[in-house]
Amino acid sequence: MGKRSFTTMTMFILLAVMTLTAHAVSAVAADRAIIVKGSTTVLPVIQVAAEIFMDKNPEANISVQGGGSGVGIASLLDKTTDIATSSRKIKPEEIEKAKASGINVNEIPIAIDGIAVIVHPVNTVKAMTRTQIREIYTGKITDWSQLGGRKGKIVVVTRDTSSGTFEAFEALALNKEKVRPDALSSASNQAVAQTVAQTPGAVGYVGHGYLTPRVKAVAVDGVQCTKQAIQSEKYPLSRYLYVYTNGRPSGDVQRFINFILSKEGQRLVEEEGFVDILK
Repeated sequence: MGKRSFTTMTMFILLAVMTLTAHAVSAVAADRAIIVKGSTTVLPVIQVAAEIFMDKNPEANISVQGGGSGVGIASLLDKTTDIATSSRKIKPEEIEKAKASGINVNEIPIAIDGIAVIVHPVNTVKAMTRTQIREIYTGKITDWSQLGGRKGKIVVVTRDTSSGTFEAFEALALNKEKVRPDALSSASNQAVAQTVAQTPGAVGYVGHGYLTPRVKAVAVDGVQCTKQAIQSEKYPLSRYLYVYTNGRPSGDVQRFINFILSKEGQRLVEEEGFVDILK
């Protein structure tokens, strides 16, 4: 075999090895995608933040999924997500489960939200107390005329029990009392808003970021659900939105969370209808 033929063959071998190595590196990078699971309330913020972060960092790979706050936290506990998003605070029993699994729960607030109580725009009721809200959702108040509105059956719309918004609403407005059994259960804020927009007799609740002209937010205990009232926590149904990690984050996970907490990230929070925690 001539020297030139040997050199050519060596080059082919080197190119083949380099190609295989590149594929292997790409496969490893794909396997190392940051997985984010959880709250449907937080989902729009995380999705847009992930898109911008990946544009700025082409080597980063972020997979974002909803499912509810309970799903996100359960995924953190069974180690199938890098970041859990939640619209309610992690429960003591979940922290105990985490400890038993060797998981060190790290909590990071990323935004403030208000749970808006919404009705159809034609509804003449403009305000409710938390007591009235609780009595609507537990079945003690069943007609709008009991609240000074036009006579008509109240159609109660709620969130599914895996929702952090449901659990926050249950704690802040219902004193943990059970929702009436005939309430319509919806899987997302958008679904609640759509049902209320299409049902003149309905009442529901959504995160502030999901308010649209198709529904009307009523004042709660005399306070309107505005960004200013949420920021000052004067609005009685205010709550924080969180991300949770196993221990202190590092690498791209830390960089992504830092981006959400940066001025640019918090501007995205505001654009999605929530309240900047940096103000």
